[in-house]
Amino acid sequence: MQKPEWLKARAPMGDNYHDLKKLARSLNLHTVCESAHCPNIGECWNHRTATFMMLGNLCTRRCGFCAVPKGKPEPIDFDEPRRVAEAVAMLDLKFAVITSVNRDDDIVGGARAFAMVIEEIRKQAPECQVEVLVPDFQGSEEAIRIVVDAHPEILNHNTESVPRLYRAVRSGARYERTLRLLEYAKELDSTVVTKSGVMVGLGEEMHELLDVYRDLARVGTDVLTIGQYLRPSKDHLPMTRYYTPEEFASMKEEALRMGFRHVESGPLVRSSYHAHEQADSATVRLV
Repeated sequence: MQKPEWLKARAPMGDNYHDLKKLARSLNLHTVCESAHCPNIGECWNHRTATFMMLGNLCTRRCGFCAVPKGKPEPIDFDEPRRVAEAVAMLDLKFAVITSVNRDDDIVGGARAFAMVIEEIRKQAPECQVEVLVPDFQGSEEAIRIVVDAHPEILNHNTESVPRLYRAVRSGARYERTLRLLEYAKELDSTVVTKSGVMVGLGEEMHELLDVYRDLARVGTDVLTIGQYLRPSKDHLPMTRYYTPEEFASMKEEALRMGFRHVESGPLVRSSYHAHEQADSATVRLV
C-alpha cells in the first residue's frame, strides 16, 4: 500500500534535534518520540518539544500497534523524575509532556513516579505546564488519585481504538476501564483537563469511531486527538487503509459538535502533537 503525499514527513535534522538527542543521552532518559518511531520527531524536536518516557524503555504489555520494546523491566528508578525535570529546565520548556511504558509489575510505584516528576518540574521549571500521558494502572483508583493529586495541567490516557478491536490492539487493556479512568479523574478534580487519543486505519468502521468519541465526550473528556495508524514493522498489526485529510476534517467537526473543547485530527497527529496549542485551546486548569 503506497503512502500518500499527505503522510510524508521531513527527515529529522537541525541543531535543536541533535542538541535534544545529546541531552537525553547524557541524562539517561528515553523519549517516546524515538522509542515509538514518531513521524513528527523532526518538527517537534526542532521546536524544542519532546515527550519524555519514564519507567524505563521496556513495556510489560504487548500491544499490537506499538513499537516500544517489550520485556521484563528493571526496578523503577525513582531518581528518573528529577532527571526528567532537569532536562525540562535545561531546555527551558514552557510545556512538557511526560509518558511511560506500562508497569503492571508495580502499578502504585509507577503512579508515584508520575507524581514525583510533576513535583520536580514545579521545582526546577516553575513556569512550565505539565501534561501526563498515563497508562491505565489496571484501573487502580489509588494510582489514579496519586497522579491527579499532583495536579498536572492535563491528564491524558489514550483510548487508541474501538472496543471490537481491543483484544488485538491493546493487550491487557479494557475499553470500559479507559473510560472510567478519564471519568474518575474528573470526579477527583473537576478542574483538570482530560484528554484521549484514537488511531484510525486498524479495521474499524466510521460508526464505531463516532461511538467512541461520544463515549469520551459523555465522561467529560476535554481534548481529543485523532491520527492515522502507521505500521511500525511487519511484526505489528497490519494497516487496513489510509484515511483522507477530508475524512479527518469531517471527524473533527463531528467530535466538536459532541462537546470537546479541542480536537486535533489529521494523518500525522499523535497524542503529543501540538500539545501546547491543545492546552491553550482547552483552557488549562478549567475554572
